[in-house]
Amino acid sequence: MKNKSIFAIGGVVSAIVVIAGIVYGTGKTSDSTQVHLQPGDLQLVAMGKKIYDANCASCHGRDFKGEANWRERSDDGLLPAPPHDETGHTWHHPDEVLFELTKYGPAKMIGDGYQSAMPGFEDVLTDEEIIASLSYIKSRWPEEIRLRHDQINQSATQ
Repeated sequence: MKNKSIFAIGGVVSAIVVIAGIVYGTGKTSDSTQVHLQPGDLQLVAMGKKIYDANCASCHGRDFKGEANWRERSDDGLLPAPPHDETGHTWHHPDEVLFELTKYGPAKMIGDGYQSAMPGFEDVLTDEEIIASLSYIKSRWPEEIRLRHDQINQSATQ
């Protein structure tokens, strides 16, 4: 059981490293749009809540808690949906990585046959809708976590 958990965590870390390398290598999304989440824009956040509720909450939860045992692969070999609150790893990624993961999905970003239950939303949501949903998520984080996330964004653009 312990080895299974270590393997699952290793897989998550490897996927994150690959994704970060893809995005950090360019510093921009694939369509050269700079991405900046706006958790203080109340109109955008309200729009984001509707989008999140309709497209994300079924897996990540209306309370952002994600699925149980999200660090361990399920019997089907896929990782459950992680939480988007301060207990998860969402806030550890800069805006651009979050945008790319949402738009294209982990499988497309990582490639090499990687499988994920998370679909890409490029044919479902506009870029503005993706930014709105991510801005809504960020607006729900405690202030300390938002500030730390801002620092992560600053480091990513240097």
